[in-house]
Amino acid sequence: MATNDAWLALVEEETLEPDLPICDPHHHLWEFRHDRVEPRYLMDEFQDDLRSGHNIVSTVFIECRAMYRQDGPEALSFIGEIEFVNGIAAMSASGLYGPTSVAAGIIGSADLMMGAAAGQTLDAQIASGGDRFRGIRRSATWDPDPNVRNSRADATPGLLADPTFREGFAELDSRNLTFEAWVYHHQIPEVTELARAFPGVTIILDHLGGPLGVDSYRNKRDDCFNQWKADIADLATCENVMAKIGGINMDINGFFWHENPKPPTSQELHEATQKWYEHMIEKFGVDRSMFESNFPVDKQSCSYNVLWNSFKRLASDYSADEKAALFHDTAVRVYSLD
Repeated sequence: MATNDAWLALVEEETLEPDLPICDPHHHLWEFRHDRVEPRYLMDEFQDDLRSGHNIVSTVFIECRAMYRQDGPEALSFIGEIEFVNGIAAMSASGLYGPTSVAAGIIGSADLMMGAAAGQTLDAQIASGGDRFRGIRRSATWDPDPNVRNSRADATPGLLADPTFREGFAELDSRNLTFEAWVYHHQIPEVTELARAFPGVTIILDHLGGPLGVDSYRNKRDDCFNQWKADIADLATCENVMAKIGGINMDINGFFWHENPKPPTSQELHEATQKWYEHMIEKFGVDRSMFESNFPVDKQSCSYNVLWNSFKRLASDYSADEKAALFHDTAVRVYSLD
């Protein structure tokens, strides 16, 4: 049960276009996360959201440091997360929990600062994930403001350009694995440089490149947007980069929805995020863009039903083919879910 369930229940909406097929390419599963509004987000909790009205046909799990192995070599601790999620995926594949293929694709993690030795971790995850393992994410979010939360305690500036990191990154290339880039907006040029150095690796930019809106970035949204807009346009010239549209309803993004008496409606979400989403889709095109939920992290700000309604409002004037790409086809192709 989410700690903000009563607050989220203050806004209920009819589901828009309930038959439109959706692949949710970015969600997490975890237990004992007491710093989150949903401390426990396993099959039952996710199914509650999946049954909120939208036609979610498949999903992709993204690493969140869940269930790492406690024993054995540290380099192989990541396998625990793959084993854990693959078990939930197997539960889903039984059909007993509903029609959605939960975790049809699985993204794990690895310490690429091990250099070429990271290949051992990747091979172990390939073996553990079977035909569901698709690649990794190694969060690189870092900001000089000590009050801005970094996603990893060991985050360092310039990580993506580090020669040892890139030696480890090359192990993805030789195994045809994808890489999720999770950075803050001022780090987007680092992703661009990485993409140009490894044109054979599919890189997926998470959460619109992490536009910040808190602490030293508070009340500087226009400056942030202008810098982000130019950097996104440059990144989009890299054909091996894909874009996730969503993931900016976290507290670090500075919309502060969670501080309001009531959660936002889908129309309010749409109006607040429209210019960000439209620029991303304009630059990447629908064939390299995919809507994401980032649940249960974004549940801090809105319900699953309201979030997907806001995406559908954004795409209301798009053609049927464009909608199919944004909501389903791009994700299915990028993560090889067919």
